[in-house]
Amino acid sequence: MTEETMREYYAQRAQTLEQVYQRPERQADLQEMQQRVCELLKNHKVLEVACGTGYWTEKFAPHAQSVYATDINQPMLDLAQAKNYPDVKPEFALANIYDLPDAKEGQYSACFAGFFWSHVKREEQAALLAKLSKGAGKGSLLVLMDNNYIEGSSTPIARTDAEGNTFQFRIRADGERVLIVKNFPTDSALRKKFGPLVRDIRVVRNEHYWLLTCILK
Repeated sequence: MTEETMREYYAQRAQTLEQVYQRPERQADLQEMQQRVCELLKNHKVLEVACGTGYWTEKFAPHAQSVYATDINQPMLDLAQAKNYPDVKPEFALANIYDLPDAKEGQYSACFAGFFWSHVKREEQAALLAKLSKGAGKGSLLVLMDNNYIEGSSTPIARTDAEGNTFQFRIRADGERVLIVKNFPTDSALRKKFGPLVRDIRVVRNEHYWLLTCILK
């Protein structure tokens, strides 16, 4: 699986991507995490990476001081920009998370990524954390949210590679089956990976989701 495969898959899924948030059994957990994210990002100058359709942008933007939301896919950004933002009007930009410009001093105070970390290969995570530290600025709050693996509910794991990355088969809009990286880290794995690169790590989980916060350094 390549970055190009991932980008094409999500570009094709743009119009239906938010269906995953409509599953009845996940509503209570989703609401809990939404409240946590909004509280965490309140009054912050937020850099959002991999914003997708803007589902989370729309939720937390009214509570933030400012929002600069980026994604690698223009179809996603088109949907995100069309949402309703009555209080804080986010700025949107086409950008690769791996090629973010360095933040100017005071430009951001927080960075948010929803449901992206699980698509980052384990061997690439340390480099990405370093990139986020430069992109959002040292001392910024980092907020990550992603899925837990739920047997019988989550898409089954298709294979595991030598580095421990897990993969799922997904069906594109054109019917083609593609293999996508989808990792489900434990709390201890998150702390081990993040520990040398950040400070004040906190991990919260409910049945369906996990939320990690830390300070970039």
